[in-house]
Amino acid sequence: MKAVIINKFGALEGSIIKTGLDIPRPARNEVLIKVKAAGVNRPDILQRQGLYKIPSDASPIMGLEVAGEIVEVGIDVTKRKQGEYVCALVPGGGYAEYVVTNETHCLPIPEGLSMEEAAGLCECLFTVWINMVKLGQLKENEKFLVHGGSSGIGMFAIQLAKQLGATVLTTVKNQKKADFCYSLGADKVVKYDTEDFHNVFKSKKWKLDIDLILDMIGGDYFEKNVDLLSDEGRLVSIAFLKGNSVNLDLSKLMLKRIKLTGSTLRPRTVAFKGKIASELLGTVWPLLTSRKIRIHIDTVFPLEKFKDAHILMENGNHLGKIILSLD
Repeated sequence: MKAVIINKFGALEGSIIKTGLDIPRPARNEVLIKVKAAGVNRPDILQRQGLYKIPSDASPIMGLEVAGEIVEVGIDVTKRKQGEYVCALVPGGGYAEYVVTNETHCLPIPEGLSMEEAAGLCECLFTVWINMVKLGQLKENEKFLVHGGSSGIGMFAIQLAKQLGATVLTTVKNQKKADFCYSLGADKVVKYDTEDFHNVFKSKKWKLDIDLILDMIGGDYFEKNVDLLSDEGRLVSIAFLKGNSVNLDLSKLMLKRIKLTGSTLRPRTVAFKGKIASELLGTVWPLLTSRKIRIHIDTVFPLEKFKDAHILMENGNHLGKIILSLD
């Protein structure tokens, strides 16, 4: 089997393509997928850099989402069958020709989507559903702010929030990214290369009290987020690109009855992820089929060009998803 192996944490030179590896075998409730395409996500970068601790029972190979063909099933598998094409959330191992995952973490390829498009669905949609819908409890007519609107998570959060009837606000780096977010349905986009989102949303023109903020930035964004929240507003943190240390004014938390929470996906139980997959199948998958929610692929790289994919992700110049092709 061919896969990307991390020989040394840190720079890209420490990761290589290696062949002749053993093909993993599915456990009783797992399926073996012949990978056609794999999504590239920020945790992959952090794992390569040695900054992201992986679960002890997970593959050390990068890659958290794939699309491909089920070529073998475990003896207790009942929901999936050999020869079926699926997209899947995987516990690691996606940057490889074969990967195993629990059968309940597989979803059908939405009608009309390519393998490359399907490979970019699971990691971001699972994350958005858990944090925006379940933890964040976004409701119709609420004001919702997601930072990083042109990222994979931002792309899906904007569209799903609009489907839920929310007013959607977001922040991005430049005009190109702003135009992309407006095309997805965002109501207001702040370009942080020329504007301060806190000042914009506090200005007389907008004067917004935001009900829910989905934040992947952390650092000095935290205080600004808290100040923008409405009474009983919610702040859900899913990453901290600007640092995990923040200043918190407890008086604002108490006076406005603000709720602070956050989560990470990878350490959650098999059963929890399976439940999320089932919820997505009944709610979001029909929206993908009808194109009410769509995925935008910035660039598809062959697996051998994974370093170029990581450079693009680290530069932050992409729109939507970056995909590795193994077909």
